[in-house]
Parts: sequence; C-alpha cells; structure tokens
Amino acid sequence: MQAWQVHENGEPDEVMRLAETARPTPGDGQVLLRVRAANVNFPDALLCRGQYQVRPPLPFTPGVEICGETEDGRRVIATPALPYGGFAEYAVADEAAVLPAPEALDDAEAAALHIGYQTGWFGLHRRARLEAGETLLVHAAAGGVGSAAVQLGKAAGATVIGVVGGAGKAAVARELGCDVVVDRRTEDVVAAVKEATGGRGADVIYDPVGGEAYAQSAKLAAFEGRILVVGFASGTIPTPALNHALVKNYSIVGLHWGLYNTKNPKLVLRCHEELTALAARGAIRPLVSERVPLAAAAGAVRKVADGRTTGRIAVVLEGAA
Repeated sequence: MQAWQVHENGEPDEVMRLAETARPTPGDGQVLLRVRAANVNFPDALLCRGQYQVRPPLPFTPGVEICGETEDGRRVIATPALPYGGFAEYAVADEAAVLPAPEALDDAEAAALHIGYQTGWFGLHRRARLEAGETLLVHAAAGGVGSAAVQLGKAAGATVIGVVGGAGKAAVARELGCDVVVDRRTEDVVAAVKEATGGRGADVIYDPVGGEAYAQSAKLAAFEGRILVVGFASGTIPTPALNHALVKNYSIVGLHWGLYNTKNPKLVLRCHEELTALAARGAIRPLVSERVPLAAAAGAVRKVADGRTTGRIAVVLEGAA
C-alpha cells in the first residue's frame, strides 16, 4: 500500500515521504480500516515537528482523523492508532475508537466531523455550559476548529461573534452563520467586540489560538464569563494573570478532548450521537474547502500549519464518496 511516512522531525512538506509499505497488522483490540478520506489537522504538523503531546516512534504515518471502511464494509470514522495514521491507503484504529459515519455526510465531511466537533461540543456544552441567548466569541472562526465552534454555537442558540484574519476569511465566517465578524487585520478586536456587545463582552470565548488572542479574551470576558483554552495555534502559550480573573470574576477553563476517551468514553459516544443528529437535520456540516488526492497530503499539512486555509482540507482516496 501507499503511505506517507515521517523518518525525522521537521516541517511537514520536508519530512513527509510517500512510500510503498506493507499493510499494518492490527494488535489486540484493534481493527484494520481502508481509508476513504483523511482530514488534515494542525496536530498533524505538530506530530511532524515532534511538538505534539504524543510522540510516536519513527517512522510513523501522520493523519489523526479519518473516514474509513471496515473489512465487513461498514463506513466509520476513527482516530487512527499511531504510528499507523490516516495518510495512507490503510490505517489501524482501536476498536473502541471506531464510530459509525453519519449518513448525512460524505466521506470528506464525515472525516472532519470527529475531533474538531467533539472538541467544540465538549468545550461549549460540557466545560463552558453555554446557554441559549448567551454571546459566544470564537477566535480563528473560519478555520477548522473555529468553524465547528461557530456552527455548534449557533445550533445551541447563542449569538456568535467570529474573529478572523483577512477579508476572505471574514466572508467565510459570515457564511458559517456568525452574527458579527471582526477582521483582526483591519479592526481593533477589543473595541469592535465591546461595541457589538454594548460594552459587556462575551459570555463564552473559544480560543484555539493563544498568544495575543488570549490577551484579547481576558479583556473581553463578561461578568461570569468563561474563557475556553483549546489550543495554541499561534505558537505562544499565554501566562494568565489570575488576579485579573479574580477581580473580573471570569473562569479560565481548559479542554483536552482526548482525555475523555480514557476517562469517560461513554460521553464520547453520547457526543457522537448528538453530532450525528445535528448533521442529520442540517444544523452542522463540516466546511471542507479543499479535497486533495493522497499524493498531495504533505503540501496540505504544510498549508494548514501556515494558517492559509479556511475550514478543512480533506485527503480523499480513490473510490471514496
């Protein structure tokens, strides 16, 4: 089979190599999946660089999110078990991590429903307890993680403010359903959000960026607001001023979705059922902005790493829907 492999750490397009390899052999409690589509995630770039919280042994195949097919023909979504990731014709997954693919979505969309939407659902509903009528601020609202949060926020009845970088991404954020869009390249984010909220700020702030975005979040948290720390795509991990959280009476809430797979896997199943139902009625639909063949996977990972994408890029294999 063909598979992308990383033999040394570095930038994705420099260290990923497409090779002919043997099909992986599943271990106990694992299944072999024929990959139909693999979604490109920022963690794939971090894996290539050796900067992710999980460091698989070299060589490994990146690709942390797929829509695949079991040996008995079932269409499923899964997070592959590294080192046998999804940028290949076949991947391995833990049997417990395999979920039925939503019928309402094609392969590329189904591949993109998993990590970003699970993270959004757990963040907004389990950790931040977002309520209908509240204001949700989403940083990087046109990106893969942000776009999921925007759709989930709208589905929950929130007023959604999206922060983006550039006119093209602003247009995408409006199409996603943002009630207010702020272009950080041409506008003062803090002033624009305060104006949009009558000076109150946001009840829930979804931050997958860190750095300057977190500094803005701290200024924009409403009374009893919740800042959701989801990731650090900017590369800068902020150091919160806890005295500021105290005097403004807001919460800083961390979210590591992967922990639920071991700490409370039943919640992951419940979340998937909720997401499937939302997809079935058209309330959410992953924004797949680009579909590329397996041969183009390395360039796609680099593009995501550089922040030059909107929504998701999906690697679609021959014969997939």
